Amino acid sequence: MYPFHWVPAEGERHASLDSRPGGGYPTGMEVSTLCRKQLSADNSEVGWLWSTCRDCNLTAHRMAEG
Repeated sequence: MYPFHWVPAEGERHASLDSRPGGGYPTGMEVSTLCRKQLSADNSEVGWLWSTCRDCNLTAHRMAEG
């Protein structure tokens, strides 16, 4: 539905426009985030409970609004 996808990395949930192999970002995959960082995905259960990156969230909301 939206061009971005959420990915846990470095203690926060970030958003990325990178393609997801197999429908998700595997742990260890380097991704470019909407907050302009290059991070390593941590696709663990605990990672999805982390807080959302403020900058990624703001950019994602702008993109979602059109």
